[in-house]
Amino acid sequence: MHGDDHLGRRPNPFDRSLSRRQPRRGEVLTYRVRVDLDDTKPPLWRRLDLSSDLFLDELHEILQTAFGWTDSHLHQFGSGPGYYDPRTEYYLCPYMAEDDEQPGVPEEQVRLDELLTDTGDTLFYCYDFGDDWLHTITLESVLPRSPGAPAAACLTGRRPGPPEDCGGVHGYELIAAATETEHPEHAAALAEFHDLYGDDADPSADPPTPFDIDEINRALASFVRRSTTDAITEDLPAAVASVIHAAHGMLRRKLLTMAGRAHIGAPTLVDTAVAERTLHRYLRLLDHVGEGITLTNAGYLPPKIVEALYTELGMSSEWIGKGNREDQTYPVLSLRESAQSLGLLRKHRGRLLPTTKARALHGNPMELWRYLARRVPALLKQPYHQHGGLLYLLALAADDTGDPQEFVARTLPALGWMIDHDHFDAAIYDATRPVRYLLTQLGLLTWQPTELSNVEIPTKAAQAFARTVLTELPRQSTTTAKQR
Repeated sequence: MHGDDHLGRRPNPFDRSLSRRQPRRGEVLTYRVRVDLDDTKPPLWRRLDLSSDLFLDELHEILQTAFGWTDSHLHQFGSGPGYYDPRTEYYLCPYMAEDDEQPGVPEEQVRLDELLTDTGDTLFYCYDFGDDWLHTITLESVLPRSPGAPAAACLTGRRPGPPEDCGGVHGYELIAAATETEHPEHAAALAEFHDLYGDDADPSADPPTPFDIDEINRALASFVRRSTTDAITEDLPAAVASVIHAAHGMLRRKLLTMAGRAHIGAPTLVDTAVAERTLHRYLRLLDHVGEGITLTNAGYLPPKIVEALYTELGMSSEWIGKGNREDQTYPVLSLRESAQSLGLLRKHRGRLLPTTKARALHGNPMELWRYLARRVPALLKQPYHQHGGLLYLLALAADDTGDPQEFVARTLPALGWMIDHDHFDAAIYDATRPVRYLLTQLGLLTWQPTELSNVEIPTKAAQAFARTVLTELPRQSTTTAKQR
């Protein structure tokens, strides 16, 4: 409680400038808490053991795991008589903290033991301001900290976690009743669900997340404190660390995990035969250019060389035409232009010449492989190309089982990119275009027909090249790493 000031005036309890935070504990203890999802009947809750020195951004990740959320929406903590009480102090998630007009304290600055001190103290956590999932965290007991204890563990709980975007507590209870045949309101709930969403709608299509304490604790056991994740990023290339620092919560942890699986910095295991096969198109182009060739008056490759490249590289399968005029043979034109962008060729007084670097590396495919990998950042000229390209390469290098393009589509908005819904697919395609374009030239992406369309499938060598690109990126300076 705040006492009278030196003039004998009692502070205004509604003044939000008076923080509710208390001094941090001198020793780390175990907080046993019960977390209730408000207004659920019967109550949906989890009992957790937590390290008292957790920061709120870390607690957010733990709560997401305990209830089966996917960290797909904004959230906010609050300390006070009630979440919506005017005397409550709020602790903001990163995106809200960036808004200068939003009252509150950044959550990563606040520790759990500043807000929960005595048995019975409460803290509020609101997730998804549309569905408005309000959790009440109650401190049940304060226990000594056991050596080696995890930062968080789930002891028990009740009821499955709600699915995302189901309409709040009412939607959750409706789905729960409609999917549980033994529920006393099952028939009525199923009828209401069909009235709302149509007779063909299936309430089990997006069911609640089962309460599996073993699965929750397996996930919590892999939880890594922010101090550790910050140290991990210090050893990563600056560009990769920048993308990871732009992420928050569970996404940041996923990116760190992927960076670990990508083996950034480890030697890339690729043999000369793979390198030669990958660089085949550029090597053939360099062979034809030799010490230099005279271009046409319009600045294009001579028809004889265009036709030779078109035939030797099997471009008839990707382009229709005679293949003897560069301005009308896009595969040859794009190959030559990309070779210039990569610093292999240059134009000078009407001639196309190999660069000094190309001459030095022409007979060394392994060094040429590494050189092209080092040139990739020069292709990513715009910020969205940098984020999109790096995310695509990270997905490839980590051997992520999903489509790298889909991973980029999920991740870019989570990094704060505002993308027009009507042009979403085109924007994501453009964000990864420079990287995919180079991979296609190297034969590391192949087209595979499906029932609906053709999809790009990375080859096995694509992973090795992506790892080489990430490994060759400039490292962080010691000063930059410490400033973070």
